[in-house]
Amino acid sequence: MARFSRVVLAGAATGLVLVAFGRTLQVRQEEATPSSVVPESIEVPAIDLEAPLMKLGLTKGGEVELPPYEKPKVAGWFKHSAVPGERGASVIIGHVDTKTAPAVFYKLRQLRKGQIVKVSRSDGKVAEYKVDSVEQVDKERFPAERVYTEAGLRLVTCGGNFDYARHEYEDNIIVYASPVKLA
Repeated sequence: MARFSRVVLAGAATGLVLVAFGRTLQVRQEEATPSSVVPESIEVPAIDLEAPLMKLGLTKGGEVELPPYEKPKVAGWFKHSAVPGERGASVIIGHVDTKTAPAVFYKLRQLRKGQIVKVSRSDGKVAEYKVDSVEQVDKERFPAERVYTEAGLRLVTCGGNFDYARHEYEDNIIVYASPVKLA
């Protein structure tokens, strides 16, 4: 909502983790999957979510990019994370809402353990994951290492109370999911 100066904490802590682990993550991804394979869409049947994915990188300031606010129904795959279905941490980020309406990850906090997340890839394969847990964390205590380096799929959005003075949510909602199959 409004101008997020940080989603996914994408500030100091995340920047440090990405500086420390970014090259390692990128090397692992390139070894596992041809660079031409990218995730194209995400489907979460339990919350009626189907959305296209775009690539996200880092800003000049070292923060994780966000999907454009003018495309609230699009989520983004952090291109320095693993391609879904491959080894490593795969991170997908989406907005919770806009100034006037729900956005792509509005219902993310409703996910429960055992529910399925599917990510379709450009090579025609579908990576299927099972939700392990959903947590709400203060952005100041964002678990960057767990999100960006531990294996599995991570879905991240904003949540909690909205701080009108800072024009951002105080927390992040993070879904942790483990691979089931790649078909």
